[in-house]
Amino acid sequence: MGDFIRHNHHIHIGTAVAVPEGLIVPVVRFADHKTLSQIAAETKELYGKARDKKLQPQEFSGNTFTISNLGMMDIDSFTAIINPPDSCILAVGRIKEVVVKQGDGFGVTNVMNVTLSCDHRSVDGAVGAAFLQTLKALIEQPVRMLV
Repeated sequence: MGDFIRHNHHIHIGTAVAVPEGLIVPVVRFADHKTLSQIAAETKELYGKARDKKLQPQEFSGNTFTISNLGMMDIDSFTAIINPPDSCILAVGRIKEVVVKQGDGFGVTNVMNVTLSCDHRSVDGAVGAAFLQTLKALIEQPVRMLV
């Protein structure tokens, strides 16, 4: 924010949505106080409004963290660009099956690439890496997000 860094006390998650006019980022406000099912329902509602061109300005501004997902377009990985005043953006690629070594043989597992871009003026690489470690653990054991 110019010559100072604003510290946010809540988490407002923006998710990039492609519409014919370009990208728009609907925002789930106070995501840190909502359950996963509440976030999913609100996201679905906001996506519908975005596609129907019914989003109000307060519904697509004020995010503190953004998620961009190109996985549904069959993209393995990409680097998303941070839009200030956000400090980070998470780029999510597709989930694909890959062959991996398991014991003395081989097996198939699902792999998804994510890339976290951080503005190092407010989030250094070690903090970003810790976030990705936590995200990895939650994605690998999603039941942990429900408790």
